[in-house]
Amino acid sequence: MLRPLREQIKHCQTKDLYRFSKRIKSIEKTKLTGSKQKKQISELSDLINASVSTSKSNRKLIPKSIHFPETLPVSLRAKEIRDSLKKNQVLIVAGDTGSGKTTQLPKICLDAGYGVRGLIGHCQPRRLAATSVAARVADELGGKIGELIGYQVRFNDRFSETCRVKLMTDGILLAEIQSDPYLSKYEVVIVDEAHERSLNIDFILGYLKRLISKRDELKVIITSATIDVGKFSKHFNRAEVISVEGRMFPVETRYLPINLAGDEKEKTISEKVCDSVISLAREAPKGISDAKDILVFLSSEREIREASRILRKKKHKNLEILPLYARLPQSEQSRIFKKHTTLRVILSTNVAETSITVPKIKYVIDTGLARISRYSFQSKIQRLPIEKISQASANQRKGRCGRIEDGVCIRLYTEEDFNTRDRYTDPEIIRTNLAAVILRMLSLNLGDIFKFPFLDKPESKSINEGFKLLAELKAVNELRKLTKDGRRMALIPVDPKHAKMLLVANSKNCLKELLIIVSLLSIQDPRESGHVELDEADYKSDLYNSKNSDFLALINLWIIFEETRKLGNSSRLKKFCRQYRLSYTRMREWKEVHFQLTLTCRRIGLRINKKPSNHADIHKSIIAGSLNQLAYRSTERQYIGSRNKKFIILNSSVLARALPKWIVTGELIETSQTFAVMAAKIDPGWIEEIGEHLVKREVHSPHWSVRTQSVKAFERVRLYGLTIIEKARIEYSSIDQEHAHEIFLLEGLSKSTVKTDAPFYKQNQQILKAIHAEENKLRRPEKFISESDINAFYSKAIPKNITSTKELENWIRDPESGASKKLNLDRRALFDNNENPGTNEFPDSISINSNQIPINYIFQPGAKKDGATVQVPLQLINQLSDADIAWAVPGIMREKCIALLKGLPKATRKKLIPISGFVDDIISEMFELRGDLFKLLATLLIKQRRINIAPVQFANISLPDHLIIKINVVDKNRKSLAIGSNVNEVKRMLSKKGIDFQKSEIELPEEWNVYDVENLIDWDFETLPKAIELKVDFKIVRYPGLVDKTNSVSLKLFSEFEEALKNTKHGLIRLYLLRSVQQKNMIKKKYSRFKIESALKIPLDFANFVEDAMYLTYLNAFDVHNTIPRSKNEFDEQLSIGKSKLYSQSEEILLIVGELFQERISILQRLSSVTDENLTYFCEDIHLQLDNLLVGELFFKTTIDRLRQFPRYLKGIKLRLERAPHLGANDYVFTQEISEFWAGYKRLGEAISADGQDKLDDIRWMIEEYRVSLFAQSLGTKISVSSKRIRNAIDRLTA
Repeated sequence: MLRPLREQIKHCQTKDLYRFSKRIKSIEKTKLTGSKQKKQISELSDLINASVSTSKSNRKLIPKSIHFPETLPVSLRAKEIRDSLKKNQVLIVAGDTGSGKTTQLPKICLDAGYGVRGLIGHCQPRRLAATSVAARVADELGGKIGELIGYQVRFNDRFSETCRVKLMTDGILLAEIQSDPYLSKYEVVIVDEAHERSLNIDFILGYLKRLISKRDELKVIITSATIDVGKFSKHFNRAEVISVEGRMFPVETRYLPINLAGDEKEKTISEKVCDSVISLAREAPKGISDAKDILVFLSSEREIREASRILRKKKHKNLEILPLYARLPQSEQSRIFKKHTTLRVILSTNVAETSITVPKIKYVIDTGLARISRYSFQSKIQRLPIEKISQASANQRKGRCGRIEDGVCIRLYTEEDFNTRDRYTDPEIIRTNLAAVILRMLSLNLGDIFKFPFLDKPESKSINEGFKLLAELKAVNELRKLTKDGRRMALIPVDPKHAKMLLVANSKNCLKELLIIVSLLSIQDPRESGHVELDEADYKSDLYNSKNSDFLALINLWIIFEETRKLGNSSRLKKFCRQYRLSYTRMREWKEVHFQLTLTCRRIGLRINKKPSNHADIHKSIIAGSLNQLAYRSTERQYIGSRNKKFIILNSSVLARALPKWIVTGELIETSQTFAVMAAKIDPGWIEEIGEHLVKREVHSPHWSVRTQSVKAFERVRLYGLTIIEKARIEYSSIDQEHAHEIFLLEGLSKSTVKTDAPFYKQNQQILKAIHAEENKLRRPEKFISESDINAFYSKAIPKNITSTKELENWIRDPESGASKKLNLDRRALFDNNENPGTNEFPDSISINSNQIPINYIFQPGAKKDGATVQVPLQLINQLSDADIAWAVPGIMREKCIALLKGLPKATRKKLIPISGFVDDIISEMFELRGDLFKLLATLLIKQRRINIAPVQFANISLPDHLIIKINVVDKNRKSLAIGSNVNEVKRMLSKKGIDFQKSEIELPEEWNVYDVENLIDWDFETLPKAIELKVDFKIVRYPGLVDKTNSVSLKLFSEFEEALKNTKHGLIRLYLLRSVQQKNMIKKKYSRFKIESALKIPLDFANFVEDAMYLTYLNAFDVHNTIPRSKNEFDEQLSIGKSKLYSQSEEILLIVGELFQERISILQRLSSVTDENLTYFCEDIHLQLDNLLVGELFFKTTIDRLRQFPRYLKGIKLRLERAPHLGANDYVFTQEISEFWAGYKRLGEAISADGQDKLDDIRWMIEEYRVSLFAQSLGTKISVSSKRIRNAIDRLTA
């Protein structure tokens, strides 16, 4: 009973075949008998009859006679193709361009009887091809679209129940596979343009190979213009191949490489193209009716613009230049189809190779290059490098001409180059990411993807790369099985990354905004400005008012477009698009995609938000699908993305000016360099939130945090090589509690950085502070107690689970813990053998004039503050001496002496070995003598070892910081004012800061007013003590002194003894002058007479000769340098002695000065007679010497003893003059040496302090004596002098 049914289902609809067969098998298995079986068979028979009836009805729709145009080559092979199709399940039709295979194959199938039981599906790679072919076939069959012939493309459907042929895109067929895996409604599937080998086509071919083994009745036709016939035939089990020749005119191929060996100048591609165009323009037939155009294939828009610019410069008559590329506005593209009367040159990318048929082409110029999209597995970006095209592509380009008459194809490369190129272009499946294909295959349960019968099986790494992306998107799990999100993503007809964005947007309540963004990302950008840099007008436009995100700019564009659409008709919309440089067609496509996605999202249960979302949630959703498209700015313009991808933001982005630190990009394109087409500013914290499943966490640097009083660690968060967060603070106890406990004890409690009011801690800190202070003095840290000792103590007492101060305090408060007894340190128990840490060698203070000045000790090797520092109040700085400081800390004296002796020259050190032993021998004697340390060492070296060392030599030895006692001057609030290593240094620092340390901050008592007296003309006061003292908070010492007021003397108090003494000497001379009026007048008269008589001899500098000479006379007669009277009686006694010496002293001065002035005149006269230019240096040196000896302040700067040497110095000059001009070579050398010494002396004079003035004067007179030793040896010198002695003296004073 079932056998007739089996025969009958062979004539039913293919969509019912599987269902009916299954019912028959079910009836057979149940083995029913009687009425029940008859009933089931009857029901099934009715269904089969209905299906067969439908087939019969469909047969009536098909014309009985189908006409095939004789002009088409494929028509001649129609019977052969029909017969072969009936015999074979798969047929390969290789038809040349113009053969008519695309339009005639569906008709051949109808003629063969197909289309009755099921549809004839005709798959095209492009929507335009599907719709135009449907129209052509319907017209040839004498019907309309939607009757017998229909089509379905994205957003457009002209298909009805009567249609037997369905034209569609490969994307539509893929969508049907998801809902109907067996393609049961199709009787024949035609895959046209298979040579394009797109991702969709390759997947369909592999799917069909599996499907034909399950559906014996399904017929498959694979067709293309240029095809690897053998590969396709082999793929489908040696399927039969029928080749159909195309309808083409002969095409001449010319090979003209860009740069030939004989060319003088290398040419660019654009230049060679232009040369070829001009050559063809001359060759082209003249006249409107004969106008045939030139199609040029270039690799990029940049080359198109460059070639266009060069051609226009040629200014060739009757030459129209049109660009053609994918991103060109539709209005510009359509110009190539408009009628024209001039020779047209179309500069195109490979878009004209297959996508668009350009009319009236006679000439093709092929550069042999194109941008080929390739996915980089290393950088994870889609690259667009310029590559050589394959032979198949070159022939396809060649086929663009020769369609209307004989054609010419110029190839700008050699024939040998053509023959060595790949035969076919690499299929898209081996040069793109396979995530979308894998997702679709998993959703269709197609089994092991590695075993799927791809025409060209992708490499394992390509498949693995696709799985990696799906895992990144959480579409697959560890077992590479679809997750819940993955199944939902497979239902959304967009790229998996975009589908993920929509799912996350649903959870973030921003699906409305992401639908707008994703729908645009799924199509070609409608903004015809493309990648052109935005100008000020663009930035101010509402379309770009989002300065932080290109994605939000898309939403702005959508909103404005929708508002405009609702307000007006299509013409108004088109005007709006022109105004904002938008493609009207693509804007409509955007809206259609948005509509489709909206329906899909609602169908799978996603909810669209009604209220606007925020920036953060929108971009978190974008990040979810772009986790490998994140980057941070590394330089001014460059960004570094995941896996060290480097790129810049295109100038067309709204971020091109802002350049934020972190961005997410929509797409990276690699041409001459890598660009981010769209980007948005993001917070790196969002990446961690969204990419939680991918980020790598590295915990490092666990440490005790004083601020939080807990153990923290830093967590470095990375994603694909990008450091998202460098130092995120985390609680380390949650990572490693045991280690955190150890850090808490060691870094917190042991190092005393815990902050708590716990009684045990305060008590322990006081004990430890006292012990550490003693250790710092001795410079022996941890001598009495170490951190490990403290750590061991606390480790025994505190439980292991305590890692923070808060936990410690909670534990202490627990009455059962017994913490109070466990945590108290016992000072006596800390020291072995009752060792006492105290020492007298490191005192806490020093006594200066009965003032106890504190000393602080710091143990910090390498730091300037290392060692002892004396804290000196500002009021006492003038009472402090360097000797006081040097002996302030007896404990360092031995080590300091050893260091000083080790700093001596090696020859000297050898005599002191062992140096430590020598220091031990002299140290007790040094403590008894005290005083200047350097002088003491020098004295004891002579005494003990007969070694003569100048004390100043020790001053040049560098000592470690801890052996230098520092002086810290503080104000009354203990604030530091200056820190230095000696008294003079801190005084200079105070002066630079404008701090007057001469004045006391303490109000002086009234009894000290006796030392503040004006208008004294005699000794009308009791005594002039060296110093007076005042005891308040500390002891203040002041020094009384006399001040010269010209007509009188004042009595004042000084803060420094040296200053008081200097002023007192001037004041005493004034008092002596006031008390010896008769003698003063006599001497003044004598000096005045001399001045008049010697007016021509006295130098101009001596304007105050009389007053200055009298000053020197009184200074020496009253022995003011050595004798300072301190009482009235002492003053009167010295007055009496001095008066008796005034006359004789004045006479001696007159004799010396008279001789000096006379010798000066004589020397100048002799100098004027020296005319040899070679002796210029000689004359200049003598002039300099005279000018520096006989200066206006001669009597103030020179003592009488020194003045007595001046005649000898001038005689030395005369002796040197007598040898001129026969001076010898050494004279110049000696002069240069003296000039060097004099320059050093002058430099010291600018920087030397008052207490170094005497030493500076010694250098000055050493130079004069050295002159005598060089130029007038017969006169002899007063002191031993040499160049070495002078140099050493200068060096010592410099140091």
